Amino acid sequence: MAATKIFPITATVHKALAYIAAADKTDNGRLISTFMCSRNPDKAAKDFADVTATGTGRSSVLAQHFIISFQPGEVTSEKAMEIGKEICEKFLSDQYQYFLAVHTDKGHIHLHCIFNNTNMVNKHTFQTLNNQGKVNERMWKKLRVLSDEVCRKHQLSVIEHPENNKGMSHWEWDMNRRGVSWKAKLKYAIDEVIKESDDFEDFLEKCRRHGIIVDYNPDHKIDLKFMLAEQKERNPRAKMTRARTLGWYYETEQIKNRIAQYRGGMEYVPRIKVRQTVTKQKNKFVRDAIDRGNMKLASIAKNIITQYGIEPEHLQGETMLACAQWAALTGDLNTLQTQIEDYKAQLKVIRQYRKLKAVQDELKTLSGRQAQKYRKEHSAELNSYGETRRQILEWYPDGHIPTAELLEQKINALMQERSQKNNEYKAVKQKAQDLSKAQRTIEEYLRNERSVQEQKRKKNKNGDLE
Repeated sequence: MAATKIFPITATVHKALAYIAAADKTDNGRLISTFMCSRNPDKAAKDFADVTATGTGRSSVLAQHFIISFQPGEVTSEKAMEIGKEICEKFLSDQYQYFLAVHTDKGHIHLHCIFNNTNMVNKHTFQTLNNQGKVNERMWKKLRVLSDEVCRKHQLSVIEHPENNKGMSHWEWDMNRRGVSWKAKLKYAIDEVIKESDDFEDFLEKCRRHGIIVDYNPDHKIDLKFMLAEQKERNPRAKMTRARTLGWYYETEQIKNRIAQYRGGMEYVPRIKVRQTVTKQKNKFVRDAIDRGNMKLASIAKNIITQYGIEPEHLQGETMLACAQWAALTGDLNTLQTQIEDYKAQLKVIRQYRKLKAVQDELKTLSGRQAQKYRKEHSAELNSYGETRRQILEWYPDGHIPTAELLEQKINALMQERSQKNNEYKAVKQKAQDLSKAQRTIEEYLRNERSVQEQKRKKNKNGDLE
């Protein structure tokens, strides 16, 4: 089904254009179409700026970005481009510059369109021309209605009751239907950005371009917070989520480690060890506190060794591995669920096709007035036959249509695999949570210990100066 979302761009239009125009996403630029601007992202950004400079509005919004995602296997990249152009023509009425790109790098084909916020004809902003009621909601509803209209015209499925799923991608709609929380969606989005990032700074930038609001301040104790832009649009009072609330795996240092791992195959370097107090402490209270802390660390290490057979010095690496497996299994389960639903949708159409084909075959045996009479009496079935056949040939362009029995076997096999994978997922999730909790406890203790030692050094230094 086609799912739609739209959001404003208030800065770095050229970076957003460069992202959607990336060669590895658009078949080396083949799947790009523009209106009144260059196909080169940098030049297109300048073309946008030239029109914006003539505008009458004072909006901070420079451009609008909408995304339409299609169900896996439902369209070809060429068909998606055709649909995208048709939607742009209806939605923008040849009054806004736009840069359209179809992406094929994910499990489902989706299209991106970035269009100038300034109208070329009357120089007003897009918001000014849509100034009744809630602007974002009105824009989304208009775009969604047009998208659904065009998709139905091309015999594509659409999301029913979209008012309950405003602005969602296919994945988000699927997860929401299964009751997955905003936190789970946010974690998934962060995982995807980490895979594409070159370093932490690049990660922060890509988060903003992928609809993730980020608040990073390395000088604060709570240094990193996240929120999905869609969540903010739906609930302006929503609060950002602390990285540590998402889990140890999403804290600053771990994100840096994960990026390094993806970029260069980083090996885990054990850094956390149970510390021993080797110098005499003048303040007995401080010494006792550290000793108690070491007892706590030893207790945690003992529990970990007993439960998972992990040595304390290997804890960090094992924690990273468990969290990575957890994230991977989450993606695997989502992929399996999507495949199951895709096959179920195909099964339904194929069964209908087989029934309707009997009507078409019967027509072939007739001629003359009998054929005319039969065609008139069965016009609805014959029209449905044509539509279902076109749909099936998009799925199976070589004409080799599987039997309903074969699809049922595939569905049952996938469901069995999903059940086994789900059991594995539960075990890995529990392990990742246990190890993350232990790792965080150890790190917090060591930070506190370093803080105490630093305060003590400063105090001694000040005492020496006196």
